[in-house]
Parts: sequence; structure tokens; C-alpha cells
Amino acid sequence: MMKKNCLLSVFIVFAFGTFAQKSDAESDKLKTVSYAELETGGELRTRILKNFDRLEETKYQPANVFLTDKQSGNWPGDTEGRTILALVLDARSSHREPKYLKEIIDLIPQKLNSKGYMGQIFPAGTMDEQQLSGNGWMLRGLCEYYAWKKDEKVLKIVKSIIKNLFIPGKGYYKIYPIDPKDRNLKIGEAMGTIDRKVGNWMLSTDIGCLFIGMDGAIQALQYIPDKELKVVIDEMVLRFLQIDLVAIKAQTHATLTALRGLLRYAEMTGKKELVGEASKRWELYKSFGMTENYANYNWFTRYEASTEPCAIVDAYMVAAQLWISTRDPQYLPYLDLIYYNAICHGQRENGGFGCDKFLSPNINTIIVSIPEAHWCCTMRGGEGLSKVAEYSYFTNQNSLYVVHFVDGKVKASFSKDVFMTMVQKTQYPFSGAVNLTIAEAKNAKTIAIRLNALTQWTENSKTFINGVEVPVVIQNGFITLTHDWKPNDEIKYVFENKIHLEKPLNKVHYSDQLNKVLCGPLLLGYPGKETAQIGSVSQIKQISPTRFGVKNTNVELSPLYHLMSKEVVKGDGYKKQILFKF
Repeated sequence: MMKKNCLLSVFIVFAFGTFAQKSDAESDKLKTVSYAELETGGELRTRILKNFDRLEETKYQPANVFLTDKQSGNWPGDTEGRTILALVLDARSSHREPKYLKEIIDLIPQKLNSKGYMGQIFPAGTMDEQQLSGNGWMLRGLCEYYAWKKDEKVLKIVKSIIKNLFIPGKGYYKIYPIDPKDRNLKIGEAMGTIDRKVGNWMLSTDIGCLFIGMDGAIQALQYIPDKELKVVIDEMVLRFLQIDLVAIKAQTHATLTALRGLLRYAEMTGKKELVGEASKRWELYKSFGMTENYANYNWFTRYEASTEPCAIVDAYMVAAQLWISTRDPQYLPYLDLIYYNAICHGQRENGGFGCDKFLSPNINTIIVSIPEAHWCCTMRGGEGLSKVAEYSYFTNQNSLYVVHFVDGKVKASFSKDVFMTMVQKTQYPFSGAVNLTIAEAKNAKTIAIRLNALTQWTENSKTFINGVEVPVVIQNGFITLTHDWKPNDEIKYVFENKIHLEKPLNKVHYSDQLNKVLCGPLLLGYPGKETAQIGSVSQIKQISPTRFGVKNTNVELSPLYHLMSKEVVKGDGYKKQILFKF
């Protein structure tokens, strides 16, 4: 009896020790603040609401949002899924109830085929990657709706899509064609089309769009823990990792969506090696798929291609997820660079999102190529803006991270008896002033507030608590402030945004003699007809928050960023040079 009790005691100690270690690891993970505890203001809120307005116009209303295969260009579920996803996230981030979303959700069962998914039913063994991609967006939209409303009936639809479309593909994903010889690497428009059939697969000019479906399946696994689904996902993940993305000229949107899926799957399964695989492909994307304004070329190494805000949003989310997974500060600058220079540039006057392009052979000048990609990018823009709001703040066991500086209010709860509410007012990125006021606090002495130090483009940083300057100590990209926080405590973070040069991202396509000019995170451009040259960075002087003169010339630079300006339109009326010889 004594021996058994000893063994039991050892088991209990071991079990509780293991549990404690797991709990410590769990509590140190970065978590976003829920939308319910987040109020976003400033220019970001303006953008979200304008996008929300656009998504409630006629095109996206219940009578029109469901498309036939012909209307959708054989992308079943794509428009519908993206619209649901955008409406859910715009609603959650703005705290505004959508007018038509419930009606759209209620109509879905009528729009499914007899097997319970979107699109036509092909003979067994015929795989259509556009159909899997479009239904992947349905999965994502429905999962986000369920996470918000806890509506069990949408899970039934998720199950039917998984059971009757994705799982029957088992065995075929491992033979998805990845040989460049099986693809036409020079075709493809703004909307992909089925180009050919190779083996079992109907292949799209959006090369790799199957893996958009993989991302949807991975999110569905969070709510439908199906063993067969996991087997299918493992098969898709393995095949994706076998692709030479540059050689096959994969679509960058499909690639980045797949990377988001890999990072989500790594978090779900503990397969941390997938984080490393995603990081390698992120570096590849930066070198051969990212434009000089931190947007994207629609395919790897096809530099004549337009940008696509769908991919830009994915890139933003990948950079954020890589930082969350690694805490490596190298990813932090890309959040502001992508947001201000690519996402914001792509949002149009009506709140939708369109595509840009670089003039050829004058490839250092950006123009508008598609005023609005209303069939995809307008909806994904809604997710992107909402994710910027969500990724503004993170918490872990004892810290509140302020990642994105934007007007608003956040409540950070660490336990029932430990929390704080903080109000932010800022002039960033146009000048370096961030003011944080503690509105309420309970037992907040142990909470560290960590401010994004923006080290790549700031100087002369100072921090103050209640008017008293405190040392600026930067660790892993953040300034840490500790205090016995009480209501009405004030934090002031001031700094100067440097005017600085950046070499081109693409070392193959651009000469090292060219440079980009930035003030803080804002990429500066020249709208004149002639090609401008600048002698040195010291010649550039800031005239106002959005005007920069070049001494001894008539050249005046301004940010690529705009707040849905009506001047950013297709045609001869708008262009900006963003690479300069020095």
C-alpha cells in the first residue's frame, strides 16, 4: 500500500509539474486582444467604415452576391466566401452590425449542390483547384462567422464542404502538378482561369491556388477536429513544401495564403518546423515577389504583372504571424511598410481596393492598373484593415504590447482581478508623438507596457510617465515601461521620423544605384512627368507632414500613402516615381 501511495505521489508531482510547465508556456504566448475589447479610431477606422459601406452596396447584397459558375469565372464560393469574411471582420472591428450578412448566411443552403458544397459535381478523380480555392474562402468566412456568432448551423455547412469536397481528394493532393513544364508560365489575367488539365487536375492560371483551399481547410480543422481532414491537410502541406515557387512562377497570393495556413497549422499542431519553412518562403517572396512599395507582383518574377491587394493583405498577415511565432523584431517593420505604402495605396475613393502596376520599361514609376478589383480585393481589403486593428495590441502573461500606433481604446485583461484600459492618441506616422492614458486599472503593478520602438526609422526617442522622463531601453524591438499603473496615468512617447534611403528589395531586377526615399515608414514619390534625380539625402527637407522639397531643384516629394484620395485613378492623371538615382 505504501509503495502504491509513493507511486501515486510521484505521478501527481510529475503530472502537475508537466501541467505547470505547459501553463507557463501557454501564458507566455502572444494573444490578440478580442475585438470586443478594442475600439479603433483615426484613419484606420475611417478606412474600415468606408470599406464596410462599399460591401453593403448592391453588388454585395443577398440577391446579387451568389454567382453562377459562369458569372464567377468558375470560382464557386469565392465571391460569397470573401464577402462573408469581410463583413464579419468589418463588423467586429467597427462594432457595427452588418445589414445583410444574416440573410446571406441563411441563403447558403439553397446555393449548395446536392453534395453540400459550392459549384458543380465532377466525376470521381477529377480535381478542380479553383473549386477547392473558392470553397476554401467559404470555409474561412463561415469559420469566422461561427467564431463571432456561435451559430451551429454554419458548422454543418463547414462539415459538408470538408466531407464531400476536400476529403475525397485524399491521394490526389500528393500528385498535384508542380513541374514547371506542366504550366504555361506567361499567361494569366487579373482573374485566373482554368488553363488545362494535367492528370487528375484542372489547373488554373493562378498557379498554386489549390493552397488557398488548404488554408480554409486548416481553419476548419480548428472547429471540426476530423482525423481524415488532418490526413488530407498533411498531404497538401507536404506537396506545397515540395514546390519550387520561383521556377513554377507561383501566384504570390496563393503562396502567401498557404504561408498563413502553415503558420496557423504550426500553432495548432506544435510543428514548429513549419514556422521555419514559412520564414524561408517569406524571404523568397521579398526577393522575387514583393514590389518596391511593399505590395506584390501577381506571380513570382513576372515583373510586368499588376499588384493584388489580396496578396498584400496576406503579406501583412504573414509578417505579423511570423513575429507572433518567433518574436523576432526583423518582421515588425514590414507591418508598417506594407500597411502604409501598399494596403493604404490600394484602397480607392469608394472604400474598395484596386490594383497598381509599374510602368515598363520605366519600372521605377507606379500607376493604377485596375481602379477596383471588386470581385476579390475589395473583400480581402476588409480583412486586411480589420487585421491591422486586431494586430495593434497583444498580451501575454504580464505584458501589453503596443505594436501599431493608432487612435483608439483597448482593454487588456490578464485575469479577473488584473486588467487595464488604455486610450491612445497619436500623430504617427506623420510625426512622432504617441500619447497613452490609463482610463482604468486594477492590480496593474505587474503589467509591463511594451511600445514598438520603430528602430529602423526613428531617432531621438524619449518616453515620459506622468511628465517624468524615463530611460529608453529597447529589447527585441520594444521599449518596456513598468509602473504601478493607476487611472489617469499618462505615457508620452516622442521621437523623430528619419528621412532615410532603402536599397531595392529585388536585387536581380534593380540596380544598386537606385534608392527609395522614406520618412519614417512612409515611402516618398515624385509625381512629375520627367525622371527626377537627387544628389544626396541631405538635400531632402521636410516642408510639412506630407511635403518634402529637394534643395536647388523644383522636385517635390510626397508620400505614396493617401486616405482614399480621388486623385488616385487610372489614366495619365496619376503616377509616382519611387526609385531614384543618387
